[in-house]
Formats: sequence, structure tokens, C-alpha cells
Amino acid sequence: MHFVQFTLNPPAAVVAAAFGSFSAGRAQEVVVARQGGALELLRPDEATGRLATVASTATFSCVRALCAVRPTGAATDDVAVASDAGTLTVLRFDAARGAWTRIHCETFGKTGCRRAVPGQYLAADPRGRAVMVAAVERTKLVYTLNRDAAGAPTISSPLEAHKARCVVFDVVALDVGFDNPCFAALELDYGDADADASGEAARDAEKVLTYYELDLGLNHVTRRWSEPVARTANVLAAAPGGGDGPSGVLVCGENWVAFKHEGHAEVRAPLPRRAGFPAARGLLATRVAAHRQRDLFFFLVQSELGDLYKVTLAWGAAGVTDVRVSVFDTLFPASALCITRNGLLYAAAEAGDHALFQFRGVGDGADDAAAGAVFDPSLGDDGPGAAKVAPAFRPAPLRNLAPLDRPESLGGATALEVLAAAGGAQDDARLAVACGRGARSSLRLLRRGVGVAEVAASPLPGRPAAVWTLRGGAQDAYDRHIVVSFTNATLVLRVGDAVEEVGDSGFLASEATLAAALLADGALVQAHAAGVRRVGPAGAAGAAAPSEWRPPGGERVVAAAANERQVAVALGGGDVVYFELDASGALAELGAKGLGGAAAALDLGPVPPGRARFPFLAAGGADGRLRLLSLAPDDLLAQVALVDLGAPCAGLAFVALGDDDLELCAGLGNGVLRRVRVDARTGALGDARARFLGGRAVRLARVTHGGRAACVALAGRAWLGAPRGGAAAAAGDGAAAAGAALAWAPLAYDALEHAAPFASPRCAEGVVAVAGASLRIFVCDAATQGEFTQAVVPLRYTPRRLCALPPAGAAPRVLVVEADQHRYNEAERRALAAARRVARDGDMDTGDDDDDAADDAGPVPPAPGKWASCVRVVDAASGATLELLELGESEAALSCCCVRFAGRGNEAFVAVGTARALTFHPRTFTECAVHVYRLLDARLVLLHRTPVEAPPLALAAFRGRLLVAVGASARLYDLGKRKLLRKAETRVAPALVVRVAVVGDRAFCGDALHGVSLVRYARERNALVVVAEDAAPRGVTALAALDYDTVAVADKCGGVTVLRAPADADAAGDAAAGGAARALLGEAAGGGAAALAPVARYHVGDVVTALRRAALGAGGAEVVAYATVSGAVGALAPSPSRDDRDFFAHLEMHVRQERLAPTGRDHASYRSSYAPAKDVADGDLCAEFLALPADARRRVAADLDRTPADVAKKLEDARNRVL
Repeated sequence: MHFVQFTLNPPAAVVAAAFGSFSAGRAQEVVVARQGGALELLRPDEATGRLATVASTATFSCVRALCAVRPTGAATDDVAVASDAGTLTVLRFDAARGAWTRIHCETFGKTGCRRAVPGQYLAADPRGRAVMVAAVERTKLVYTLNRDAAGAPTISSPLEAHKARCVVFDVVALDVGFDNPCFAALELDYGDADADASGEAARDAEKVLTYYELDLGLNHVTRRWSEPVARTANVLAAAPGGGDGPSGVLVCGENWVAFKHEGHAEVRAPLPRRAGFPAARGLLATRVAAHRQRDLFFFLVQSELGDLYKVTLAWGAAGVTDVRVSVFDTLFPASALCITRNGLLYAAAEAGDHALFQFRGVGDGADDAAAGAVFDPSLGDDGPGAAKVAPAFRPAPLRNLAPLDRPESLGGATALEVLAAAGGAQDDARLAVACGRGARSSLRLLRRGVGVAEVAASPLPGRPAAVWTLRGGAQDAYDRHIVVSFTNATLVLRVGDAVEEVGDSGFLASEATLAAALLADGALVQAHAAGVRRVGPAGAAGAAAPSEWRPPGGERVVAAAANERQVAVALGGGDVVYFELDASGALAELGAKGLGGAAAALDLGPVPPGRARFPFLAAGGADGRLRLLSLAPDDLLAQVALVDLGAPCAGLAFVALGDDDLELCAGLGNGVLRRVRVDARTGALGDARARFLGGRAVRLARVTHGGRAACVALAGRAWLGAPRGGAAAAAGDGAAAAGAALAWAPLAYDALEHAAPFASPRCAEGVVAVAGASLRIFVCDAATQGEFTQAVVPLRYTPRRLCALPPAGAAPRVLVVEADQHRYNEAERRALAAARRVARDGDMDTGDDDDDAADDAGPVPPAPGKWASCVRVVDAASGATLELLELGESEAALSCCCVRFAGRGNEAFVAVGTARALTFHPRTFTECAVHVYRLLDARLVLLHRTPVEAPPLALAAFRGRLLVAVGASARLYDLGKRKLLRKAETRVAPALVVRVAVVGDRAFCGDALHGVSLVRYARERNALVVVAEDAAPRGVTALAALDYDTVAVADKCGGVTVLRAPADADAAGDAAAGGAARALLGEAAGGGAAALAPVARYHVGDVVTALRRAALGAGGAEVVAYATVSGAVGALAPSPSRDDRDFFAHLEMHVRQERLAPTGRDHASYRSSYAPAKDVADGDLCAEFLALPADARRRVAADLDRTPADVAKKLEDARNRVL
């Protein structure tokens, strides 16, 4: 068994971010490190306010920290990256290539994220002279950055600043001007605590702030100053120095913010606290961002609840005299905050969508809750001490920040379901992903395709047969007319403030139009069934009457094509007539040629810049033959190439890929799209490919997408073919030679019948299309990330599990169970809000209330064990909530499934596992139960609830019964009148069963610590028997049964393993169980069960939270789909043959040698981080073949005994089998 891994939706969670000018001197950009290792350069678009991705580079490593560093004398910033490669890497962005270039890569330790290997913390001197990289424990290294005599950047050997038995919490570089670089570290010495078994030394251990100075003259690092700080301090931020500030650091921790500096007394102020926040609970500061201008600087500090505080320092010649902390705004908890120089705030969310904000105020309101410096030594660092002096406030809607953009993210994904296609067998499956946290939770309904924004839609008097757009003049940037052709008439519409019909266009309105174009001299040309008409020039005063060309002998025109200088028509008798615009502005007939059969489609591409004509005419016949005819004057209409398409041709379109390469797309009547590469000089054909798009004849239209030529194909569904992204492709870096042709993806839109490009001030790259009897204008989203577009269904609480329900007609439905700890449920929130209104103004119906906004901004923290939970039914087609049931007080829904019980016909029931007053450390609860609901249409009706002894963390339908994971046991229930009836039980795992996957009479049970156990139901004894066990301990996070013997399992370390039971597992399990008596007692197998053998293993690089076996594309192969906690969606696709297995194994090996990771991480080592990779090829790495230089592509292809085009075709076919 062999798999190829593909990432379908890239991870969106951000590990670290840094602001700087990376591509140009004054650019405002943010570089982010995604979970999974991708480095992305983001730039706010000043025109639209959206955050655009400039470049994305896969590092195939775990990026732990990054920071911007500007070397002395440089105009742009570099980025220093610390990763699990055990290296410090300095990267520079090459704007010409659109990629990162490695400047330095210094190895300092072992690979992996280890506590004593540097990389967790990274800080760069503001003057770009040095970088410190530190480990969680002991190790700190300092590198000096400089330039040699030739101006090339250099880096020194590492200078050690180690301290034994010391834990580091944060590192920051001080602003000391041009003095020796200095770094501040937050440390705790645990040496005495290690030697003291009583624990007193650990309680008395002090956390200290330490300055490390790099002496540039002596090339040595010294421990310059150290002073105790609050035990709860965890974040540092450097204050500006020199004439712009007092230097020093801001120390943030629980409840307090303090300014510290060498030779300066501590000045601290409390964090304002929410009204009602328990005084006994600490309020932790988690993120800090600094904004610095010539005459202004301040800090934004965020708490664990998401509240933003503005921190300012009052300073002078005597130093800092006051620290003022005021409430700024309330956001979501962020993993990174970056403030740009032009007044933007980028906030990367810990879970859910990120955000880009614009400052509309600096938080100087007189009514803002604010705290000043407190010098009372009797106040401790704990919550009760801070609560005595901290002002209280209530969260409110945004006041100082205005949202500009909300980049989508599936961060915090907890569950995944593959739903049946709503559009029939020709539509792709839809994915439901539960993600987010708290009030920002959502259910994302993912549909494969490019995002579409509809601009306008208007009805038409009938069903059109075709549509074109025409500009007013050759120099015009926007379209002026839309030509709509019906079966026996033509309608011309003028585009302005409104779309209106034109009565004097000059077009022949009584005939169907076959082609329309604007000529280079400003005239319009209409090819219709009765001939060719030239009108114009458009808008000329006293323009002559339209000129007409009629076919000889009364023949009818059956197909036509036109561009700005050329016109070609196909007659019913099988001839093709060619016209060209001459010097006088007339269309001169230059020649005709018989094809031997009627042509069904013609196409002429746009005239290339600097050329007099397009070199070829493509003619597709009803006999399934495609002819390529030369239009060179000395070889006019000579046949250059002939291709047998295999089906009648329905549409043709030339798309320019580069200066010398074209792609000819041919849509066939059987729904297949054929593509062939055309050499623009010789007309030679090559790299033929085919793909089934739908059940209707494929019609084609050239459009513009992302500033480059693209194509729209209309079959059962609309598809967009656009050149693959990347600077290499845009710059013509041999992409065509590698087969980097058009990449096709469906549009997430209605079925269309005809289309044409459309440009207007509102949409420069729009498309006008016909859907039935309506005219649509829309824009394809050039910023669509991954393979899917998202529809968002807001949820009330954090989603825990998903379950697909039987569809209602064609609409799939999904069940969501939601639960939040430390939250009031909806009824309690309404009661508290009413009580606050009464207490405030004595009238429950008077005035507006911001309680909803306040509650959405963060959790209400009552006593431990307080939960709010609900069960929701969602229509996956429309996103509407069909049913919403709130559970009882402090009851949390933990699991769910849909089950059909034997003896109850085909009726579907919903089972939900719950626990009341659940806490995790330690694990306690008051009661647990399994609720059974009847599913009546869209309603859930409670049938009964069955108490159980432990939280039921996994449920599954099992051969007409319900399998419940209760603690470490698996229990089989049947449906009773008043409760579930226990039928069989066995102890499965040593710790806790958290996942169950059923296949036939077997169930794979995943333990939280000890791997997977295979349980079989012995019908003759009515017993559950453990027949096989995992040989390796693993913390299971997801399971998916692949067949009767095989299961895919994900673990907490980010790995996915495919395990298989031996053929004699049942017999071995029965023998180990010791007979029926021992099995009925529910005893474990005692180690005698067979072992589950790993047949495939792969390190994804992120914790996988869901696995599903399903076919994602219409007619595609079944794959193992997965979702990760950072929001990535991917698939493990089985290789269909040994040839495919060998191809991808060898391609991965060769690309691994040619494409070195920017961080220096060895790819094979990364994919084997915790266990050696086995029989899984990295499809993402193989896809990097297309981005290799041309000579490297040829070298790799030659080693595989293939051409670069063959390798690219193989890659495309493999991905098409998935989607």
C-alpha cells in the first residue's frame, strides 16, 4: 500500500509574524510563519484595503520564531528564522523572482524542537548588528552580522551566553543606539529547586530580568545586569532609546505591567479588569506590539481574554515616572500582533479568521478605563492585590480600530465531515469543517472552486445562444457594448450607468451572431449566419453604411472567429474563408480552403504585441478532427497539424502562456476538455491532455485572471483555467517547458451556458455570462487560497464533533455539538443581562444594551465545571440552522453519531454523549449520559437519556446497535423504550478511549495514550473481544477505517499511520480472551492479541484532528481526507499502480536533492520527525518540480526516463484523481 499526500487547503494558523520592508525600501509588509512551515509575505493593498499574499514559500520545517533584521546600510529588511532544523537562517526577499533567497544558514544544534536547542526565542538588534537565538533551557547564542570588503553580508561564529539550570521565558533586543548591542532575557534558575525534594526552593525561586551585552571590540558576550521581577512575568517588549525614549523593557505578566531598566527603579501599573472578573483569578498578558514614530511611541498589550490595552510611558531626564495602562479595544486572542508605520494593525488569531485593522483613534478618550503607576509595596503580584487598584470596565464594540480585511482561516479545526454532493453526481463532495473557539466559532462549508463575486444580474427576453463584449475603441480600457445572440436574432446592449438596449448599433438584428469583435481601426465586425458585416468606425461622424460580405451560392455561415485584425468564417459546405484588415481599413478576403467537412468551431487568438496577425487558425469539425491552419502570407491556410479529438468539437480557445507558447483548448460534445501545447513559431503540437468536466458539451471563452490570459470552460459546471501562480511562471522562467500550463478549477457558482470577458471600472477582470434566461456579471477571486471556497455558519460555542445526517431530498445535513467551558448558557446570559439592566436603570425595556457585544468579546469566567452547550442541525446547502437545542445547566456535549437501530426500520436516531460539571485537571464530573433523539424532518425530539459511569467520548453505529466508549471500555447498546439496553462490554484500553471507527463486525478503538485496539463482536457469544492491539504507544486524535483489516490513525505528534491487522487476528484474539466466560467478564486481552502492523507512516507537521475515507471529486478515487488543528485540509491518495508508486518515490527523491529547504531542514528527516516515513510520498514536494529551474527540471525528468511535460502531466493526473 502506497499513498501520495496532497495539501488541498493550506494551513492558515500563524506561529509568528514580523513587520518590515522586505521587497522595497518603503514597503509596508508583514512576513508570517504558518503552522506547517510556510513563510508568507503579506502586503496591504492601499486601493482595496485587503491583505494580499505577495509570495509563499514552503520550508518543510517547523518554524519556531522569526524577526525582521535590517543590516547596516541596507535599504530593505531581511528575516531571521529559527526552526527545528537546528539552524539560524537569514533570508532576503528577491522581488524580481518573487521568492526568498537564503543569505546565511548557520547550524548550531540537533534537529527537532528540543528544550536545550536554541530556536524558541529570537531577537535582533535594532541596528541590525547582532541576533540572539535562545532555547527554552540553558542555551543562548549571539551572532554578529557584518559586511566584508566587497559589501557581501557576513555572519560570525556563535558566541555563547549560556546559563546552566535556567529556564528562559522571553528574549528581546534593547534599543541602545550605537552602543554595544544588548539583549534582555526573562529567566528562572531551577538549580536549587532540583536539589530540594520538599518543594520549598521551587516556591521561593525568583524570576529575573537579565541583560546580556555583546562587546563588539572584544567579540564576547557578558552577563551585564540582573534583577528580580514578578514571578508571573512572561512577555518582554523593548522601549525606544536614544532621544526617542528611555530605553529599557516593558515586563508584562499576570495582572501587572512594569517598566524595568538597569539603574532604574521598577514602575508598574495594573491591567484594568472586566467587571465581574473574579478577583482571585489572574489576568495574563499574552502579546505585545510596539508602535514607534519620531515623536510618539506606545505599546499595545493583549490579555488572554482578547482585551487590548494601550501602555504609555511618562519619561524625562529623570527616567520613567509613570506607566499608564488604558483600555484600547477588545479583539479575539491573537497569536501575533504587528503595527505598521502607516497605521494598520495585523492581528493573527489563535483560532478562526485573522484580521487587518486601521487605527481611527489612539485611545485618548477621557472615558476610557485607565490605571497609573502604583507604588504600594504591600500589593502583591497576584490577582487579589491587583484587583484592589485596577479599574473595571465592560467590553464594548470597536472604537479605536476599524476592520479592513478578514483573511479566512480554518484555525482551530476540531472536526471534519465529507458530505454528499448537493448538485448531483457531477458535483464534487462538500466538506464541513468545525473550527474556531468560543463566540468566534463557525462551521465552514467548503465547496471546491474559485470564489466568485457577483456584480450584477438581469433578465433577458429569451435564452441566448452566445454573448460577446466590445470596447468603444482600440485604446479604451473598458467595454462599451454587450452583444447577445439568440437563435434567430441579435441584441446589442450599451454599458454605462445602466445597461440599455441599442437600436442603431449597425449590427444585423434579424440573424444570429456567430462572432463579434472590435477591429484595430475602431470599426466593429459581426459574423452572422448570412455573412460578415463591418460597421464603423464606431462613433465616427457621418460614418458610411455597413459593408456586407455574403457567402457565394447562398451558403450559410456555421462558425466564425475574429480578432482585431483577422476574421475567419466556416461555411456549411466545408470551406473556410479568411479575411484580414488591410491598410485602407477594409476587410480583404485573402483565401479559402476546403476542410472536407463542416467546421463546428473556429478560433483566432489575439494578435501578439508587435505582430501583424495571429499565426494560426484552429478549426474543429463535427467529425472529431482538429486542424491547425497557418495564416502566414506565404503559406496561407496550409494545414500545419491534425489531431483526432475523438468526439465532435463544441468550442476552441487559444491561450497565450508565454512569448513562444500557446495552449489550445478544445471543448468536446461529450463533456471532455482536450488541451494541447502549440509552438507559436512552428505550430508543432505536444503535451496533449484531457479531462472530463461535465455531462454537457464544453464551450470556451478567453478571459483575464490575475493580469494574465485565462480561459473559462462551461460544461455541467463552470471551470476556470488560469496559469499557475508564482513569480517564475509570471516571468516566463521556462514554466511552459515544464508543462506548467493552465491549472483548472471549478467556479463556486451556478451553471453557466455562455461567457465572455468583461471590463468596467467596477471589475477590471470581470466575466459576463448567460445562465438560463438571465445575464450575469461576476468577478473571479484571484486571491482564493487552496482548492475551496468557504461559506460560514456562525456557531454559539466551540464545536466539538460533527456528524452527517441523512439528507432531506438533495440537501445534505450535518449535526454539530458545541460546548464551552467557563460560559453561561443562553438562558443564563439573558437572565444576567436583564438583571444588569434592572440594576442600571430600573427598566428592563429602556435603552440600548451592549451585553451581547461584551459577551461575544470574551468568556464569562464563573466557577470551574461551568459549561454551556447546544446541539445544532445545519442545512449544508444553504447554511441555515434547522434546529438548535440548548442542553441543561453545566452539561457539555462531547460526542455524537447518527444510528439506525435494528427493529426500528429505516428510522434515523441521533445519539449525543454528555457530561455534567466536567473538569479536566483533575478529571471530575457529577454525571454522564447518552441522549437519544428521534430525527423528525429537521427537528430533534428527545427519546430518552441513559446514565453512564464516565464521559462518553466516542459514539458509533454498530450493526443496528450503538457502540459507546465509556472510559477505557467499549460498550454495545440496543434501543429500549425508556433507556438504552446494555448488550456487551469489554475493557479495551489502559487509559481512555477517545475515538471509535466501525467496519463490519469490528471496531477500531483509539486510546488517548496507548494507541489503537481492534475489537470484534462475537455474535455466537454476544461478546466484544479484543483481537489486535497497536504495538507502539501513541496518543490518538483521529481514526478512519479503510477496510476490514486496515485503519488510518493520527496522533498528537502530528503523524498519520496506516495500521493493518494480520489475517489470523480473529483466531488469536479468541485464544487470548480465554473463552466466553472471560470475555463476558469484560477483562482485557492480557497482551495475547495480535499486533497491528504499520503499512504506511507520514509526519504531517501538525496535529490531525479528523480523518475521513471518502471520494472528494466527482468520479474521483477514494482518499483519506484529513484536517489539522491549524486549518489545513489534505488527502492521502492511494497509488493506483506500481508504476505510480515508483514514479512518485523517485520524483520525491530527486526533487529533494534539487530543492533545498530555505531553513536547511532535511526533508526526509522532517517527514520522519518521530518515526521513519514509510510508503508515503510528499505530493507537495513533488509539485515543487514545476518551480525548479529549467535545467533542473530536465535533469530530474531525464533521471525518470521522461520529459518535463510528462512529469507535469503525471502530477496533474494524480491531483485530478483526488479532486
